[in-house]
Amino acid sequence: MKTVFRAALAAAIVVSFAGVAVAQQKAPGGTQKAPANAKQAPAPAPAQDAAPPQIALTEQQVQGFITATPEIAKITGALQAEPDKKTQDQLEALAKKAGFSGFEEYGTVSANVSMVLQGIDPKTKKFGDPKAMIQAQIAEVQADKKMKPAEKKEALGELNQALKEVQPIKNQGNIALVEKNYDKIAPLMQE
Repeated sequence: MKTVFRAALAAAIVVSFAGVAVAQQKAPGGTQKAPANAKQAPAPAPAQDAAPPQIALTEQQVQGFITATPEIAKITGALQAEPDKKTQDQLEALAKKAGFSGFEEYGTVSANVSMVLQGIDPKTKKFGDPKAMIQAQIAEVQADKKMKPAEKKEALGELNQALKEVQPIKNQGNIALVEKNYDKIAPLMQE
């Protein structure tokens, strides 16, 4: 269950940074002030406003995601604030090296992989209802007696927000691709 939860958070981070990078590239002079909450990894409000498009994933994109994610995660995991130009350039280069047109495409693929991963049961490795999976995670967190109250409150808040935002998978072929590569993808989404 933790894998699915971490997958959603990882996607939120990637999409948030991809949005900042794209906004800065499109702004005059290459700079634009990012939203005040761009640093916060599980920032559901911006993701809701600019939800990544659901695309039909290809095997090549999934393999590129598997290749690029460890290095990209090292960089994004170390960030204390929004990425500077040098960091954005590094992320862009890593994405291109993995076969993407740029970091924006990587972010879209990451978000689509995560959408499917939310609905995969880690025990059976089969796709089910994402809402039911999130509800099961909520019950698991509520029953956890070892979790600190502050952590529990934060986790429940994030899960409840994810429950409100979960979308049906539009491209059913994505499910088969993520299930097929589940054993490679799941470890990438863990902390």
